[in-house]
Amino acid sequence: MSRFRFVLFLLCSCFFVFENGSKCYAQINTDRVLLMGRNALYYEDYILAIQRFNMVVNAKPWLGEPYFYRGLAKFYLEDYQGAEIDCGSALEHNPYMCNYFMLRALCRINQGRYALAADDYVQAIRINPLEKSCWHNLVLSRIELKQYEQADSALDVMISQWPKEPEHMTLKAQVALLRTDTIAAEKWIDRALAQNAYEGRAWSMKSMFQANRKEYAEAEKSLDKAILQSPKQANLYINRALARYNQDNLRGAMSDYDAAIEIAPNSYSARYNRGLLRASVGEDNLAIEDLNVVLKMEPDNTIVLYNRALLLDNIGDYNGAIRDISAVIKDYPDFWAGYHKRAEIRRKIGDVYGAERDEYKLLKARMAVATGTYKSSGKTRKKSEKNIDDYDKLIEEDTHETENQYASEYRGKVQNKQTELKPEPLYIFTYYKKSSDVKLYVAYSKELDKMNSRSILPSTLYLTDDEGNMTETQLNTHLASILSITEAINEKGIIKELLFKRALDYYHVRDFENGIADMDTYVLKYGDDVLSLMLRAQCRYAQLEVSSSTSQATDLRLGYLMVLQDYNRALDMNPQSPYLYYNIGCLMIKLADYPGAINAFGKAIDLDGHFPDAYYGKGVAYILNGQLSEGLSNLSQAGELGLYSAYNLIKRYSGEKK
Repeated sequence: MSRFRFVLFLLCSCFFVFENGSKCYAQINTDRVLLMGRNALYYEDYILAIQRFNMVVNAKPWLGEPYFYRGLAKFYLEDYQGAEIDCGSALEHNPYMCNYFMLRALCRINQGRYALAADDYVQAIRINPLEKSCWHNLVLSRIELKQYEQADSALDVMISQWPKEPEHMTLKAQVALLRTDTIAAEKWIDRALAQNAYEGRAWSMKSMFQANRKEYAEAEKSLDKAILQSPKQANLYINRALARYNQDNLRGAMSDYDAAIEIAPNSYSARYNRGLLRASVGEDNLAIEDLNVVLKMEPDNTIVLYNRALLLDNIGDYNGAIRDISAVIKDYPDFWAGYHKRAEIRRKIGDVYGAERDEYKLLKARMAVATGTYKSSGKTRKKSEKNIDDYDKLIEEDTHETENQYASEYRGKVQNKQTELKPEPLYIFTYYKKSSDVKLYVAYSKELDKMNSRSILPSTLYLTDDEGNMTETQLNTHLASILSITEAINEKGIIKELLFKRALDYYHVRDFENGIADMDTYVLKYGDDVLSLMLRAQCRYAQLEVSSSTSQATDLRLGYLMVLQDYNRALDMNPQSPYLYYNIGCLMIKLADYPGAINAFGKAIDLDGHFPDAYYGKGVAYILNGQLSEGLSNLSQAGELGLYSAYNLIKRYSGEKK
């Protein structure tokens, strides 16, 4: 039974504003603080989120919502037990919320409590019978419980309700396989592919049926299509490598194992099989490296030990080879090929007595076995098969591994990390940037450099597209700073530097509305400057990103146009800024003006030909505009400059190139 990945997406819309200066829980505006916490959730600031939800729980403990969102924050922090308790508290106060049951079910799934998770999904379906994700996860929970008949019945309901969903047909095929009905399984896969020829999981399962019939060329083609849709699944490359190996395409198989190991460095199958292939082409030292990795995972694996022994013999490490073979013979005292090989090696080092003892053992065995010439049929063996005589065969998984995903609308660090077709993040002002061994691009702003040199701000302010998260201490520092600056403004009146500083504090505690308000006041009183316009733009953009799941398209468009206006005004003051052109290009993509985006990214590149994000954004814009060749060319430039996520898109879209 394969294990399932849990991939999570955002279920709820997230807004908030900050409640200035309120220290008493009884007096806080709970709606505003609750929205603040939801906003922090969206930006994965879980410490801030939990702190805000605690305030609401203490002020209004009878509400279910703050318990639910606090549970969601704990869920993202992988505190599944704590999250489950909070969901239970939310349900005590409001037992009619489908979302509460859904989140608790996911918490239970992550603790292996599938029966309780199934109960929660049944309750959620009673509240909302048309919630597809609940039906989907109920089926997977039934599969985990080996309740195949119930899973099949649930799928029948899903297919009757949503008859054109290929994913449901693929699940139906999986259940049929688990019930050992391969004929029905393949029929469902064919139905899924007839519905959608881009269903990657269906192509993966189709390849399994073809490989079982030894139709390896067809299996390889099916896996090509599966990999195009899911380029980050190591098992797909491993399966294609076996299909290629069975067609004697060793070079192709080797490249697939390389790709699998790049994705999953500790993949047993990929490491072991690549080791054998490397050995077959004389790359003995590299083969030993792979087998060493396998032996770290399974130190007592005698088949791997024997293969390493053969390689150690080849490179002249005779004592190491004898050590490994002796360990194998201890477990397999009738492994005559092992005695034969050990005798050969002992003679090489002058251990005649030891060699003669091994040879005497061989004389007592049948000649066919004594010479080590006996081999069973086939080029591969199942991973669970431990016949030492099959030591030189590549391995296959015992069952077809299917990467199932529990459906959820939550987002967060555990979400699917496959590269999306969108630009890199905007360049923004922040006190916190992620540390990186390789700095791809350093954006320079003379205005920001001047601001930092004046020591007005509490610490260095960075211009980066890679913002880091805050610690609880840093968060509390910003909250205290807001109170202090507010008191100073109340006493002395509006001061330019204090407004800018407080707006930055508001941004960092995710209170975008107050950050925008401070910058509006700043611009109204002191006029435009590059820094104030950029800070207001980044607060507006962040607020729009949070509300994008619930706002009307026209409202979002107007919001993005306001952000674009601020960046254009800043660009008028600093026309030699590549990062401003880059941000404008990102906004153009949001507005679906792909030619405008291409133009903006192009100007950024004209100003700085080593700007990887600009090449990446330009490549994305070209692809969205239907100009695939130009898009791939720019993505290649981005990858060459160190933005390696570009290669994910190149691999995905190069298959569509005419």
